[in-house]
Amino acid sequence: MTIRVLIVDDQELIRTGFRLFLQTQDDIEVAGEAADGHEALTQAAALGPDVILMDIRMPRMDGVEATARLTAADSSPRVLILTTYDLDEYVFGALRAGASGFLLKDASRDRLLEAIRVVHAGEALLSPSITRRMIEDYATRTGPLRPRAKLLDGLTPREREILLLVARGLSNPEIAAHLVVTEATVKSHVGSMFAKLHLRDRAQAVVFAYENGFVLPGSSD
Repeated sequence: MTIRVLIVDDQELIRTGFRLFLQTQDDIEVAGEAADGHEALTQAAALGPDVILMDIRMPRMDGVEATARLTAADSSPRVLILTTYDLDEYVFGALRAGASGFLLKDASRDRLLEAIRVVHAGEALLSPSITRRMIEDYATRTGPLRPRAKLLDGLTPREREILLLVARGLSNPEIAAHLVVTEATVKSHVGSMFAKLHLRDRAQAVVFAYENGFVLPGSSD
């Protein structure tokens, strides 16, 4: 299956570099390019890409706002944020906007290809360092958050446990080892939990868990 990619960046040289490299891959097709968030919306609607490589700082409309608008649709493309700025405000803003992953522009070529394929497969690309900084960010909040009980009441005890582990950044194989179950069982529970909470992927699950106080920063239980 060919993955159709839209490259969004205000620097033409960067777009060209990504395009020339991605075109060497048999399973990736560069569907088009855009120079800012506003153009990205137009191109995404016209071209129907599977994955969008989205820069953060751009004129007219930045990557966070463009991501939020793109992911608001039911059948939206996956957005992989690419930026030179490893700053919390951009990480959290992009994830809250609905991005499925976050990658620095100085990442290796192999890492970029892996990221595109991972988010296209429906997974989220969250490095342990990003998850850790997200936890630290919520730890600075004044006053504890309270979970939205009605949403969480629909989860089984096992699904609650898995949400906790997902929020801590564990992968499916790691969760399976921790709970001493098969990876297929974990995948089934994760899918059920996503459906009940109306979440797209792990990125949204992490944001949900901390914003709703289901996980307390620093807790280990």
